[in-house]
Amino acid sequence: MISSLREAAVETINRLPEKCSPEDIMHRTDLVAQVLEGLEDAETGRLITTEELLERVGQWAE
Repeated sequence: MISSLREAAVETINRLPEKCSPEDIMHRTDLVAQVLEGLEDAETGRLITTEELLERVGQWAE
């Protein structure tokens, strides 16, 4: 995943406007990293149901 993450980060940065902020770069590359991590989780079967997700989110509000 490291090489694909690196490649995705470089491609993401190259797609940003020339006058973007460091925060823009960090936000966008972090988002891409999270998406890649989620895709890897899905491919390896590390999933939860929608009901489990809603239960976890509901616990955060308590």
